[in-house]
Amino acid sequence: MNRLLQDEVENKKLVSNYRSLLRACYSFIDKDAVKYIRKAFDLALELSEKKPDFMGEKYIYYPLSLANFIAKDLEVGSLALSSCLLYTFVKDGDLKLKQVEEMFGKRAATIVNGLVKLSSFSLRNKTNQAENFRKFILTFSKDIRVLLIKLVERLYFLRKVKGFSNYEQLSIAQECYVLYAPLAHRMGLYTIKTEMEDLALKILEPELYRNIEKKLNETTSRQTKYIHDFIKPIEDDLKKQGFRFEIKTRTKSVNSIWNKMKKQQVEFEEIYDIYAIRIILHNIIKDEKSDCWSVYSVVTNHYQPNPARMRDWLSVPKSNGYESLHTTVLGPNKQWVEVQIRTERMHAIAEKGLAAHWKYKGGASDQEMEIWLNRVREILENVQPSNSSELIDGLKMSAYDDEVFVFTPKGDLRKLPKGATILDFAFDIHTDLGATCTGAIINNRNVPIRYVLENGDQVEIMTSKNQRPKTDWLEAVVTSKAKNKIKQILREDIYKEAEVGKEILKRKLKHWKLEFSDENVNALLNYFKIDKAVDLYYQIAVEDIDLGLVRDILTGTDEQVADETIRPIPEQIIITQQKSKGDDFLIIDDKLKDVDYKLAKCCNPVFGDDIFGFVTVSTGIKIHRTSCPNANRLLSKYHYRIIKARWTRSQEYVLFESALMVTGIDDLGIVNNISKIISSDLKVNMRSISFESRNGMFEGRIVLMVKDTDHLNFLIQRLEKVKGVLSVKRYEEF
Repeated sequence: MNRLLQDEVENKKLVSNYRSLLRACYSFIDKDAVKYIRKAFDLALELSEKKPDFMGEKYIYYPLSLANFIAKDLEVGSLALSSCLLYTFVKDGDLKLKQVEEMFGKRAATIVNGLVKLSSFSLRNKTNQAENFRKFILTFSKDIRVLLIKLVERLYFLRKVKGFSNYEQLSIAQECYVLYAPLAHRMGLYTIKTEMEDLALKILEPELYRNIEKKLNETTSRQTKYIHDFIKPIEDDLKKQGFRFEIKTRTKSVNSIWNKMKKQQVEFEEIYDIYAIRIILHNIIKDEKSDCWSVYSVVTNHYQPNPARMRDWLSVPKSNGYESLHTTVLGPNKQWVEVQIRTERMHAIAEKGLAAHWKYKGGASDQEMEIWLNRVREILENVQPSNSSELIDGLKMSAYDDEVFVFTPKGDLRKLPKGATILDFAFDIHTDLGATCTGAIINNRNVPIRYVLENGDQVEIMTSKNQRPKTDWLEAVVTSKAKNKIKQILREDIYKEAEVGKEILKRKLKHWKLEFSDENVNALLNYFKIDKAVDLYYQIAVEDIDLGLVRDILTGTDEQVADETIRPIPEQIIITQQKSKGDDFLIIDDKLKDVDYKLAKCCNPVFGDDIFGFVTVSTGIKIHRTSCPNANRLLSKYHYRIIKARWTRSQEYVLFESALMVTGIDDLGIVNNISKIISSDLKVNMRSISFESRNGMFEGRIVLMVKDTDHLNFLIQRLEKVKGVLSVKRYEEF
């Protein structure tokens, strides 16, 4: 083909694509707004002449293809389409953002700027990944059209993935599968989400994909005939009742089949809902909901429904706007078939998500999406950017998890992810309510904070002014909001302790006639290898740092200040130093008197606990449990001061101080029953006991003396059997 002919063919193709864009625009954009798209295309075409081909074709096809996709599938308006046509030129430096603002307005410039910022984000870069992800989400949360265009672009790359290197193919597929597909799902963009997942899986797991696809193709012809026979009586009845409708067959995507195989641990042949039918109503006889239920009656008149598989998203739509009525019925040959019933409007929202809301509701802001975006912003404002997987998992969770619907005492409906607990509900209402939550009354019965909510529960939260979040609460919640608020409060508690430690240090320095100065604080930070002053003050408050050593460091009287080494441990501190398979262990005897080491008060170890020793220099060795709240920090920051340790027992038993937290229903006499079992039945010495009751629930703290962990665990098991006791747990500090 000669050059002139080639150019003529190329021009025809370009004109055809451009006209296709304009035709799509005219169906939902007025003529005055279309002129901006024409103007943007003319500018893009001019700028593209100077750019090299992209993925085997002229550069202009890249932004033009994205614009066509968005116009036909999402119908997002002239601003988004103009921005889509121009943003790659701003990113590459061919066009200035100021020029976009002057020619197309501030809102278009904002969208372009957001897209340019997102173009630098990648999960491939492990350095500062969490902070980058935070910026990514904050960028699109300002204008959701930024994310819509970005999703289309990533899907475009997946479709054209053969134009990239193997490494780039895997990276693009991984990002789409882990990040972009969940976000598409959360926005209700099921068509994009499904195609993205399947294309990504095809790259990430090619053999797995081929096997499922092959089996799917083998069953298609047989299943097509079955579905035809299944829908025939339904079609006849609906026509008699005056409905205008269409019935579509839905085949599960390869990725959905694979997920179900994994979740249920079954083979392909054991998946029974691979095929489903959708009944889409084109005319409304009474109203949308009534008509859908009328169709449901027609279906169930012919086939027996499975009540456990009923899904009513008409009464309470999903948080991404999805509305539909689902049922699973027993068809011919005793084969289960899923039937989805919806109107044309509902179907558009199911396929196009947020974009369809704009079309049908006439507004650029959807209430449910705004609620989700507000939650996203809240997550990002509270989570520390140290762990990107937490951020990603939090957003994926809100995208994929099923929802549970519960009610406040006033009857207000709240939506939470499936698996949410009383604590999740309390924090969803208000942070203060969550922070002071001690339990709840569910349907007139008392339940603990770890109770998992069920659909229809009416929840009244019980609180106590003495309650504070604890580290183990993080295991009792599933929502990102609750996790982040608990972490925030725990950090605030550390800062409060740090203020106490700071005052202690000030008083001590004044007593030693030393100045509280940046120079002295920095000397301590350098010596203890601590990054922040707040961590130094906190460790002073909880007695992890010995004040005698602080004085020696600042006065220069301790030889260790010169060489920054630890003073040798006096011989009498160590009872026995044994070697076992090449490792040195400090052997801890249960006769603790006359020995220069102490059991750490932050975790109060008991004989039988897994332990380690921490050298404090001037006060000997502190023995910590390996599960101590401070263990990770000590092991990571002061590994050179850690000594392996284990217990050994003499013939004489020594008692250890431990503590239990007991919670339950505040029935008459329950405290007496607990006290009787401990002191009378088990002959255990109680050092202190305190109980607090509120709204029908109690919480008790008991400090007692035990021989070892076996003794303590036996005591816990006995108390758990007491009627009305909901939980018995050991707690560290008392």
